[in-house]
Amino acid sequence: MMAGRSSGVALVLVLWILVLITVASGAFTLMARMDQLEANTLLSTTQARMSAEAAINLMALQLRDADDFTRPVADGRPYGMTIGEVSVEVRVTDERGKLDINSAREDTLFNLMVNNGLSPSDAELLAAAILDWRDPDDLERVNGAEVEAYERAGLAVGPANRPFMMKAELLQVLGMPFELYRQIDRGITVFSKASLPDLGFAPVEALMALEGITLEEAEEFVAQRNELDLQSLTGLSLPNGQALVARGRGLTYSIVAKATMPNGIWEQLEVTIRLGGTTDGRPFRILSWREGFHH
Repeated sequence: MMAGRSSGVALVLVLWILVLITVASGAFTLMARMDQLEANTLLSTTQARMSAEAAINLMALQLRDADDFTRPVADGRPYGMTIGEVSVEVRVTDERGKLDINSAREDTLFNLMVNNGLSPSDAELLAAAILDWRDPDDLERVNGAEVEAYERAGLAVGPANRPFMMKAELLQVLGMPFELYRQIDRGITVFSKASLPDLGFAPVEALMALEGITLEEAEEFVAQRNELDLQSLTGLSLPNGQALVARGRGLTYSIVAKATMPNGIWEQLEVTIRLGGTTDGRPFRILSWREGFHH
C-alpha cells in the first residue's frame, strides 16, 4: 500500500518536473527568437542607414556637375536609386528656395504665420518677437518682445539678440507654437540669406510666406513644377502673377534620403550641405544633420 502511494507521488513529481522543463525550454526558445528578431532589425536598420548615407554622398557629387541639364533639379522632386537590395528615395532642395528667418522682413513673417492658420493679431506679435530675437539691441519694437516680456511670461531665457544659429531656435521665441513650427519647418532656413523664397526651388511650406497664396495654389504650383524638365520651367507662374526665373547652380542644399529594406524597415536622413572643398578633402561641408523622423 505504502509502495503504491510512493510511486504515485514520484509520478506526480516527475510530471511537474517535465512541465517545468517544458516551460523553461519554451521561454528560452521565445527569448532566443526575440533576440534573433532584434538582431535582424538592428542589422536591417544599420543597412538602411548606411544606404541613406551613401545616397546622400552620391547626390552631393551629382550636384557638383557643371552641366545644368544633367545635374539633379534641386526643387524637392523625388529621385529613386537602388543600392544593393535597398531602395532609396532622395529629394534635394536648393536652400535658396526657403525663407531665411534671419533675413525675412516682418511683413513676410506675418504672411507665413497667417497663411499657416495663426490669427492676424497673434501673427503680428510673433513676427515682431522674431525680429526682436535676432536684432542686436534690447529695445522692444511695437508688438515685440525683449527680456521683460519673457520674464513676465515666466521664462528664464530671453531673446539672444543675434541671428538664429539654427532654425529650431525659433521654438524659443515668445509665442511660437510647436505645431506651427512643425508646419513651417521644411520651408525655413538659416543658410540662404534670402528675404523671399526663390520660386524655382521653393517647397510648399516656403511658398506660404508669399502674400495672397493659398495652400492649394502652392501645392498645385509645386506639382506642376516637379513635372517639368529644366528647359520648360521658365515662365511657370503663381496665380498672383509672380513668375519663376531660371537660376544657376547654388552652393547650399538640403538632402532627404529615405532608404527602405526589402523587409520594409527604413531609415531617413536629412542633411544640409554646402558644396566646396574642405581641409580634410571632402567635396562638401555638413551644416546640419537629422535622422529617423517623419515630415
